Amino acid sequence: METLEQYEQAFTDRTVMAHFFNAGGGQISREDWARVAHQHDVPCFNDAAADVPPISNLWNYTRMGFDLVTFSGGKGLRGPQCTGLLLGRKDLIEAAKKNNSPNSNTIGRGMKVAKEEIVGLVAAVDWFLKQDDAAMESEYRQRADRIVERVSSLPTVQTQIFVPEVANHVPHLLITYDQNRIKITGTEVMQKMREGSPRIELNPSTGGAPASAGLPGGPNTIVVGVWMLQPREEVVVAKRLREVLQQALA
Repeated sequence: METLEQYEQAFTDRTVMAHFFNAGGGQISREDWARVAHQHDVPCFNDAAADVPPISNLWNYTRMGFDLVTFSGGKGLRGPQCTGLLLGRKDLIEAAKKNNSPNSNTIGRGMKVAKEEIVGLVAAVDWFLKQDDAAMESEYRQRADRIVERVSSLPTVQTQIFVPEVANHVPHLLITYDQNRIKITGTEVMQKMREGSPRIELNPSTGGAPASAGLPGGPNTIVVGVWMLQPREEVVVAKRLREVLQQALA
């Protein structure tokens, strides 16, 4: 559905929950989504998996009226990738727990999480709440700038720091170039980075269609997700990226 009117008309006596994809965009605001669901006495759920930082999103959406909100335990939280946070109404969370260990014969069996991973996620949340949005963004921009310093002198190379509006709302480095001068596609750059030592993985938007809401892509586009690097790893990325592009110069 696309419009508020379509959403309002979609409710029936069989509707048990209204699911909102936080990064999906569209004409219906989050506030309207929660309001209409509650008018029909239906709980509403916000899938915000990739939507921290900012840190305050951990409580923004429940305050907005969503009954349940989920976040990936990986991504911005930096915890185990197979974990997640479910926040909101206690009664609904208690219901969700019925599909988790030790209730092993339920529909959620294939998605069970071990106690070690839960401890890892708790540690990640503790770490995340001690961070500062502005300090994190500054660090990511500095990492991007160090890569720019190494590649921007190559012919036709242009760089841009891009922050997606919602999902993965952090600085990403975009690198574009004239393929008449640098004769390699973004996809080929990605493969060569994988084949190097150490192996380096570029953002999936590299060389193709956008992989995240609002993040540009294209055959001559390289996207570097600097936020998942450890400190100073950007220097390694910059060196290898320059080598790959320089080798492709016509």
